[in-house]
Amino acid sequence: MGMIGSILGALFGTGRNVVAETVEVFRPNAEAADMREAAQAAAALAQFAAEFAGPRRSPFDALIDGINRLPRPMLALGTIGLLVSALVDPIWFAARMQGIALVPEPLWWLMGAIVSFYFGARHQFKAQTYEASMARSLELAPKVVAGIEALRQLQTDDAAVGAPTITPVVTNGSEPNSDILPNAALEDWRRSRGQ
Repeated sequence: MGMIGSILGALFGTGRNVVAETVEVFRPNAEAADMREAAQAAAALAQFAAEFAGPRRSPFDALIDGINRLPRPMLALGTIGLLVSALVDPIWFAARMQGIALVPEPLWWLMGAIVSFYFGARHQFKAQTYEASMARSLELAPKVVAGIEALRQLQTDDAAVGAPTITPVVTNGSEPNSDILPNAALEDWRRSRGQ
């Protein structure tokens, strides 16, 4: 007993856990790793809060923040404005498009690069979100198919029992129906097609 006790005392009894310390050489302590991760997240949040904390933002900061928020709405509203202007004043619109045709190709490449970099990150985020939603939808596909089959089964069961069916009223234009008023535009169209 004295030998086993001294071995166990050497391993566990001196206030140290040699086994745990040895394992931590090969695998990090989960509790300590969680504490480090929580401290890192808290530091990042504190840094982010410090950016926006302070007595007052300068007018220059407010101006730059406002300018940073302008490109997406300006592009969207500008495109809609171009469509409306093409409808309202086609000659004015055609003159502007002739001016755009004169822009040199290197400038188009530069504009494309700027727009691509500006919107690239947002596009990537939206694409990843879309892929995740598609994966969730595909997971639901078997349930939807089973639901449709159940509805079809109910429909055939109702027909077998003799449930009343609703038949739409269709007129070919030659037989008047007292419930439906004649449609002059439809009649003109049928006459133009020779029906």
